[in-house]
Amino acid sequence: MVAKTGYAPELIKELEDMARQLRIDVVEMTHCRGQGHPGGSLSPAEIMSVLFFHHLQLDPKRPQWENRDRFILSKGHACAILYAALARRGFLPFAELETWGCIGSRLQGHPDRQKTPGVEMTTGCLGHGINIGAGLCLAAKLKGLDHYTYVLLGDGELQAGVLWEGAMLAAKYKLSRLIAIVDCNGVQLDGTTEEIMPMEPLKSKWQSFGWAVLEINGHSVPEVLAALDKARANGNKPKVIIAHTVKGKGVSFMEGKAAWHGRGINDEEYRQAMEELKQNV
Repeated sequence: MVAKTGYAPELIKELEDMARQLRIDVVEMTHCRGQGHPGGSLSPAEIMSVLFFHHLQLDPKRPQWENRDRFILSKGHACAILYAALARRGFLPFAELETWGCIGSRLQGHPDRQKTPGVEMTTGCLGHGINIGAGLCLAAKLKGLDHYTYVLLGDGELQAGVLWEGAMLAAKYKLSRLIAIVDCNGVQLDGTTEEIMPMEPLKSKWQSFGWAVLEINGHSVPEVLAALDKARANGNKPKVIIAHTVKGKGVSFMEGKAAWHGRGINDEEYRQAMEELKQNV
């Protein structure tokens, strides 16, 4: 596990508060739309908070700035939290979140890089984020650019064989500026990942593919900060952060339940979820 290091308490509190706010945004959006994937959108909130509000080199006024860091949401069905982060970061008007999934909206059920500023990869079938990320990273290396490429993966999509082809390519070309983060919440559409297709030992599996591996509690802001800083340290390997999380984190009746992989939130569930998320504010 990655040891916690000294970060300002004010920074940690700010990022924890933003993670809570992103969870609130996800619940609001999923209730408003009447559908979505709340479980897998809630689990990476701390990761998204640290990335978008502290770590990534971005400029919302120049979304196509050549040397920006690239972020790929490979588990694209969890786009609610990406859209919330983009809106909070200034890439799009916050009120636009209400149009999510509507005909003609820039915010569709999976991210579309042709429509939404800040989106680097159009998603659909899972398992391709590492491959696209490796391609972007290799292109940057050939051009002499020094930005980083980050890919947020679901643990369920690690069951896709195509992902491991990208992992091999990244190791072959020593893409040290490629950083993958696995939202390892242990639950997918039909049950637990252990029931559907066991993937352990994940750490040694990634290592055998030539990656440097870090493991953290994905809900600990200090651990996320430390892991991302360490992943940027010198080395000639791609890096992966295995972030242990809870599906549906922050909403008691969703936590760890496959039923909340993909469904809307009714009025009563919405009231309970909001009460829980706001009780410590």
